[in-house]
Amino acid sequence: EVQLVESGGGLVQTGGSLRLSCVASGFPFDDYVVGWFRQAPGKEREGVSYISAGDGGTYYTDSVKGRFTISRDNARNTVYLQMNNLKVEDTATYLCAADQGTFGWHATPLDYKWIEIWGQGARVTVTA
Repeated sequence: EVQLVESGGGLVQTGGSLRLSCVASGFPFDDYVVGWFRQAPGKEREGVSYISAGDGGTYYTDSVKGRFTISRDNARNTVYLQMNNLKVEDTATYLCAADQGTFGWHATPLDYKWIEIWGQGARVTVTA
């Protein structure tokens, strides 16, 4: 019942764009911080971006600032990540996440307990 389902991943050339979508169900989406993590093979999972529940405030990790834009549509229980000017370094599995706070995106190392709900992930591959 409680789930996050990602879509929109794929294969692109450097400089290209993708838009990830994540549809939520089974919990009060409007009351949750929602956002994205990513994990490349052999690398630690890292927080990419989130958008808050109330005022819509956003966070981006430094490496994606100016290139990625997060947004949410509460009427559709959906969070988006628009990814522009993609780089090879962006190649990863992108996981949608939801929580009632923002601690999980900043924790180092990541502790999964900080995030209440995880999606299964969408693969993004960027070629040189």
